[in-house]
Amino acid sequence: ISACEKGGVEYTDTALGLLAEMKKRGVAPNEITYSAAISACEKGGGEYTDTALALLAELKKRGTEPDVITYSAAISACEKGGVEYTDTALGLLA
Repeated sequence: ISACEKGGVEYTDTALGLLAEMKKRGVAPNEITYSAAISACEKGGGEYTDTALALLAELKKRGTEPDVITYSAAISACEKGGVEYTDTALGLLA
């Protein structure tokens, strides 16, 4: 997933597909996995902002506390989503 994230926009869907496959096979993603997937969404651009935020919510729902890398990726994804995500990004800083 991290390699896909580093590959840029053309690999965003691949990164998300790998995450889905992990879950399907019973491999529990951790905060590093989620951070890479959220970062892949950020690289994918504004169309993936809601997906990035959903992954952040999923991580929290699993009982894992996001770290600074996870929050940074989510805030960057909000930036790619445009001005409509400004309040969301600011809320992540609180």
